[in-house]
Amino acid sequence: MVACFSDDEPGGRAIWFSGAVLKLGKLKLVRRQLLQRYEHQPFVSCLAGLYGCQWRRYQRARAQPGECCCSRVECGSFGLLILTFFLSFLFLYFWSEAQNDYIDFDWFNFGTLGFWFPWSLVLLVVAAALFTYIALLLVLAVCLLSEGQRLYLHWSHKTGIVVALAFSVTATAILSDLWSKEWKTLLLSLQVTAPFLHVAAVSLMAILSWPIALHFFRMNKRVRQVAVLGLYLSVLFSLYLVPLGMYSPCIKEAGTLGPAPTLIGHRGAPMLAPENTVMSFEKAVEAGGQGLETDVTISYDGVPFLMHDSTLSRTTNVAEVFPNRTDADASMFTWAELQQLNAGDWFLSRDPFGTVSTLSEADCSQAHNQSVPSLAQFLELAACSDKLVLFDLHRPSHGHPYYQSYINTTLQVVQAHINSSQVMWLPAEDRELVQAVDPELQQTSGVKASIQELTDGHITRLNLHYSTMSQQQFSKYQSVNISTNLYVISQPWLYTLAWCAGAQSVTTNSVHILSNINKPLFLMTPEEYNLMWILTDAVSAFLIIAVFKFHWWRERGLPFWSGSRQTHENGPYSKFRTELSDVWSISSTNVRPDLRSVPGSPSTPHLPTITEE
Repeated sequence: MVACFSDDEPGGRAIWFSGAVLKLGKLKLVRRQLLQRYEHQPFVSCLAGLYGCQWRRYQRARAQPGECCCSRVECGSFGLLILTFFLSFLFLYFWSEAQNDYIDFDWFNFGTLGFWFPWSLVLLVVAAALFTYIALLLVLAVCLLSEGQRLYLHWSHKTGIVVALAFSVTATAILSDLWSKEWKTLLLSLQVTAPFLHVAAVSLMAILSWPIALHFFRMNKRVRQVAVLGLYLSVLFSLYLVPLGMYSPCIKEAGTLGPAPTLIGHRGAPMLAPENTVMSFEKAVEAGGQGLETDVTISYDGVPFLMHDSTLSRTTNVAEVFPNRTDADASMFTWAELQQLNAGDWFLSRDPFGTVSTLSEADCSQAHNQSVPSLAQFLELAACSDKLVLFDLHRPSHGHPYYQSYINTTLQVVQAHINSSQVMWLPAEDRELVQAVDPELQQTSGVKASIQELTDGHITRLNLHYSTMSQQQFSKYQSVNISTNLYVISQPWLYTLAWCAGAQSVTTNSVHILSNINKPLFLMTPEEYNLMWILTDAVSAFLIIAVFKFHWWRERGLPFWSGSRQTHENGPYSKFRTELSDVWSISSTNVRPDLRSVPGSPSTPHLPTITEE
């Protein structure tokens, strides 16, 4: 094929092939050589380089009007990227909202694996890192689409997407099986975060309107247009209507918020001292706790003492003092043997809440010297500080000398060391007998029941897991003077929700944190909430309509503002053609002047020959 060059064209030389202009895109070899030096699209180069390792422009291709943005394989990769984004976000949100129960998860793994490690925090960091990676890839893809570029995802990123997807699916499946109650926590979290998630989702849809409108008006197939616009509008209108189904106890009329729930230290203040020790309960009192919660076991010689687990291995050095009795039931030890154990070193070495570094040297020294306390010591501390007491009572194993009389033994200690009206009696066994012996005790039930059953059993308090939180039920119980305590609430957002729902008290690991909360973190009147989501929907709708109208005008070459001469030829694809023309203007300088000829000249035998790739 013969090429002829002319200098007569204004603005540069023209290239003619037998009277027809050659399509420049076919001369890939020359383009590659020239575009290595002629690169003036740093933004697009950065996007394509990070997304597909296509740092040079000759490695990329534009999606012409009406064309698909990528091949079938790349379409599948892009779809997988979107799926992975939503699944990784779901797991990250699920696990970040489960922080209230991280300690339970880590202790579960400790019991299974036999050593302590903060697996919950590691899982959170990995989930956050993978989600950030996937989100950045998705942003790069959307930006490339906005620039009219074809998508090509590098194989390393495809591998990363598969890894992130496998992690999210596997972790969600395992935790759903072992920790299914956390899904209830997620649903509760939506009562606080849903309004803000709604704003974020609508804002994201408004941002996505730009690339969607760009490609919508450049599609020449009506089926594609209907599919893209139909899917986009379906998601958008669904988000607009989502607030109609939202519920939160923190959206209430002004002046209807009740008093803040009182705080009951869960095994004392376990973030500041070893759990179930005198130091822990002293810290809870200092932090402002109105009540103290613990667990009681009976020693082999009949001394009630504080211990949550059935064995002593987690919170004492029993493996060092009694190496042959590590797995023995705690109730099978005498009180003299229990006093030989250290109940504080484990806290300093394992640092279960990551708070040891915040303690002073005096606190660390005190924690190091903690021992297993008796119920009598605990009650005396509560009586002196005038605090409520809530404890669960563990029945000793068969063959224990106090297997039958453990309740009477415990009751005698209670009556001897504290005013019975300060005690919330939780054990359900022989409740009628206990009520007859000491009617001053605040009978507390750990299960829901009808009002009739509760009043017949002289129940004055309920001790329920926070996942059962219900504003309607709390109001119903409160109407008959039955108060509700929720356990274990340590995160401020959960405390806010319990406050708005009307709980009278909460058991917490973080008395020192929650005691500083003076008002709910989220509280709105219905009018403020309606204004918030209606304004969000209206503003986003206006912006989306404006974006679609702008692209409609631009693609049809209509003036967008007064005095504008903008036409389709001045659009991005015209710019792309101009850039290629500039490239060929440069290429013409490499052709010898004596071989150039004016178009239309009868003499053309000496023109250079350019071979197509």
